[in-house]
Amino acid sequence: MKNRPSLARYTVGAALARTGDEAAGPALLLAGLAATGSSARASALLAAGTAAAALGGPVVGALLDRSPRPGRLLAGALAGYAATLVAVLLCLGRTPYAVPLLVAAASGLLAPALSGGWTAQLPHVAGPAALPRATALDAMTFHAAALAGPALAGGAAALYGAPAGVVAAAALIGAVAPLAWTLPPGAGAPLSGTSRDRDGAPVPRGGCAPVPRRDVAPQGVPQRVPGRPVRGVAGVAAGVAEGCRALVRSRVLGRVTAASVLSCAGQGVLVACAPLLGARYLGGPGQGALLLAGAAGAALAANAALARTRRPPGPEAVFRGATLVQAAALLVLAAGAAGAAGGHPAVVVGAVLLVGAGEGPQLTALLALRHRESPDGLRGQIQTTGASLKITGFACGAAVAGPLASVSPPGALLAAAAAHAVAVAVSPRGAGARTGRRTARRPPRAPAVRTPGTPGPAGRPAHRPSAPHPPRDRSSCRGDGGAR
Repeated sequence: MKNRPSLARYTVGAALARTGDEAAGPALLLAGLAATGSSARASALLAAGTAAAALGGPVVGALLDRSPRPGRLLAGALAGYAATLVAVLLCLGRTPYAVPLLVAAASGLLAPALSGGWTAQLPHVAGPAALPRATALDAMTFHAAALAGPALAGGAAALYGAPAGVVAAAALIGAVAPLAWTLPPGAGAPLSGTSRDRDGAPVPRGGCAPVPRRDVAPQGVPQRVPGRPVRGVAGVAAGVAEGCRALVRSRVLGRVTAASVLSCAGQGVLVACAPLLGARYLGGPGQGALLLAGAAGAALAANAALARTRRPPGPEAVFRGATLVQAAALLVLAAGAAGAAGGHPAVVVGAVLLVGAGEGPQLTALLALRHRESPDGLRGQIQTTGASLKITGFACGAAVAGPLASVSPPGALLAAAAAHAVAVAVSPRGAGARTGRRTARRPPRAPAVRTPGTPGPAGRPAHRPSAPHPPRDRSSCRGDGGAR
């Protein structure tokens, strides 16, 4: 109960910040097109921010993991992201085009703070019992933002001009910075009345016994103490390398990350094919955006139903099942685009909605697995690195789908279905999944040796050897009159 206010602030902040992030992309496209008159330059502006986001995720995660107050660092990242969006708007049409491109890249470096960086703070807000439901709510904010963000950018641009969309996106992101400042301390915050030894372990004042560490690294990954101050670029680079090793050496994290990247590549193919599907079945390329909005709405509804489930299945099973649903829906969509299913618009719309219904629970399961498998000292690193890899997979899928869809839209959709099918094969299985916490090696126990004169276990008295008793004279048992 005591976590409800913090969880409410977290959810509201996540929804607003991610809505601003989803609005920033279309708003930059519209502003770049209005300022330069070139669609190529406008798309380059968006691509610069996307590519930088893929690079900035591991760095943002390493900084968050090493900060005792990650909420304050997160607030600074949000304020910086909003400021760079406004700076891009001010540079457009007033400076050489390379300047707004560089500023857009700087904004992209901070963008992972809104996705993986924010999600990494959820275990500090919700207790272990409330974490599954809180994770479902967190995933719902992504899909709600995907619905509201583009609508906000388009509506502001239609009413007040193209720059208004960028201003609205920056205002939403900047308004969340005070909420991020109030987030609870991370796992590396010093405990009250404690100090740290030279290795970084907390030690109570007035005593010598160290406080047990809460972070447990996966097998093969050395333990570290979260909250240790960053010492220059080398310290950040070491944190990035440590998070990457954790992703590779943890079987569950490695497999679910690879599966999510493959699945995101398939989703990128669908986004690239959406204008063609809209032009062929719904009357215009612009109607393809309605298909994507419908998929986001279906994802939101599926996550809402999952959040109300009292006994949901394990995250591995949810992830595999949701990915399989997307693969099947894309097969139906490819058949509809090829005319094998009659080519009716209802078939196309229904298949896209089914894709969205699988995408929502898949994201919830992915976040749940990251929370469960990530050590406390590497949670932000793993969340942001996974988000960056997903962005890279999405961009690669969209890039490949462009020329392929121009030749054969059904072929591109079949490739997307194949990517999801491979993701199902790669994803971890629930029955055999074992976490790094359970597979970590334990030090061998010392043999129990007890020397004479030492106390015994469980409070038993000390064992003392005694001299042998003399043989008992049975005739004396009856006393003096025994011989009578």
